[in-house]
Amino acid sequence: MAGSIKELSKYRYSRALEDLENAQMCVREGKYRFALNRSYYAVFHGLRAVNALDEFDSSKHSGVIAHFNQNHVKTGDFPKEASKIIKVASEMREHADYEDFFTASKEEAEEQIENVITFIKYVEGYLKDKEILE
Repeated sequence: MAGSIKELSKYRYSRALEDLENAQMCVREGKYRFALNRSYYAVFHGLRAVNALDEFDSSKHSGVIAHFNQNHVKTGDFPKEASKIIKVASEMREHADYEDFFTASKEEAEEQIENVITFIKYVEGYLKDKEILE
């Protein structure tokens, strides 16, 4: 595997961790709508970390998600729960970012972060199995 692909995957994984940390910080500061946005991007960068190993990327979020589901959930690399976490994170981000008068609750943001932590653990395990992470 090319070193640059491994480095790209590690970089994208580090962005996922950074976005998760930012989501947690937003919850602590009472910025629940922003927490939903950052938690989605933690998932998104986790997806891209995995997809990088397939040498796949897409300019559309739907393309990144579809590739991951087709090549990693359907094949059993990741449990079906991963796909559900992605779907909910995407829907919550769309509400938070685009819906007028949307108000996110602390409970929604905390639940979303717990789901994202689960997803990130799946990604971490996968990347360790592929010898991308130690």
